[in-house]
Amino acid sequence: MKYYGMTEPGNHLGVAGLGGLGHVAVKIGKAFGLKVTVISTSQKKEAEAINRLGADSFLVSTDPEKMKAAMNSMDFIIDTISAVHSLVPLLGLLKLNGKLITVGLPEKPLELPVFPLVAGRKLVGGSDFGGMKETQEMLDFCGRHNIRADIELIRLDQINTAMERLAKSDVKYRFVIDVANSLKGRLE
Repeated sequence: MKYYGMTEPGNHLGVAGLGGLGHVAVKIGKAFGLKVTVISTSQKKEAEAINRLGADSFLVSTDPEKMKAAMNSMDFIIDTISAVHSLVPLLGLLKLNGKLITVGLPEKPLELPVFPLVAGRKLVGGSDFGGMKETQEMLDFCGRHNIRADIELIRLDQINTAMERLAKSDVKYRFVIDVANSLKGRLE
């Protein structure tokens, strides 16, 4: 977010996808003082996005009327979606000079239409994690703002169940394996 200039309070950030990366993007965006809108295909995530994570608004991407009303309203969008999806609706939400940054990793390439980029002077970029310095800055920032990833702690013997739940998108928001407690008694 820092690299792409997404730290100026008052700017409007869209977060596409409310999963493992998306829920943290909402928290960090709010800590930067951004207006944050969660963009999702699932209306059932609205209460979670607004009441629990602090998003300012929620946009159902499958609702044509609401998408049309939100056109040209966002300065930035962080696309955390890991499934194959169209970028056209997201590009339409960006203001002139808006930036769409992808961090989700779909298994197949996404189609990138050029016309919306040229017509709106829009930028599409990507980001992975930074080096040691950037990672430490992010951890320090999160520590100062009490930002934590929401996880479900599981034992090693729960991995198969976790994988089944993951396939059904039934996780809030990441599984973390408690290796130390899973191995207690086995190594003694």
